[in-house]
Amino acid sequence: MTASSLPILVLYYSRHGATRKLAELIGQGIDSVSGCEARLRTVPAVSTVTEATEPDVPAEGAPYVELRDLEECAALALGSPTRFGNMAAAMKYFWDGTTSQWLAGALNGKPACVFTSTGSLHGGQETTLLSMMMPLLHHGMLIVGVPYSMPELMTTTSGGTPYGASHWSGVNGNQPISAETRTLAIGLGRRLAETALRLKDQSQ
Repeated sequence: MTASSLPILVLYYSRHGATRKLAELIGQGIDSVSGCEARLRTVPAVSTVTEATEPDVPAEGAPYVELRDLEECAALALGSPTRFGNMAAAMKYFWDGTTSQWLAGALNGKPACVFTSTGSLHGGQETTLLSMMMPLLHHGMLIVGVPYSMPELMTTTSGGTPYGASHWSGVNGNQPISAETRTLAIGLGRRLAETALRLKDQSQ
């Protein structure tokens, strides 16, 4: 990252790789905007066995997020697979630990977007996206969605909503990301980055 680049946090949780692929596409959209750079991070899994712990460094994928990533970012893209129409417990657990950042207003006024993947086409894509918006709104963030000026929003049969990017991954996670979903995810990342730049320019 260059000193002048705006760091944009792409924070996701992914068990089987589908949400991670969306995160990478959103990061690609962010990186396509001059002056912005994606910072991909994930969260550790949680377990019902209290003695179980995750390693300090994940075996693959992005590093684990730190609270300072929230403080340093100029914008945030938040992603999780669907769990009964809601974000995964690992992501909810992370946000439950951000009270200090909430009190300090660390995210107040920063733009944010959300994305998800589901095993079935009607498995709760939109409710999961809305559930992820809730902590962001409590933090004072400004929600960026997918506009209908993107024609893929009208033609997609595999995911994609005005609330955020989404992907139908199939029961076994074997459904490839469609061309429409790919375009919508990259476009959402680009729109988030462009919004962050505009807000920065207006504040100067």
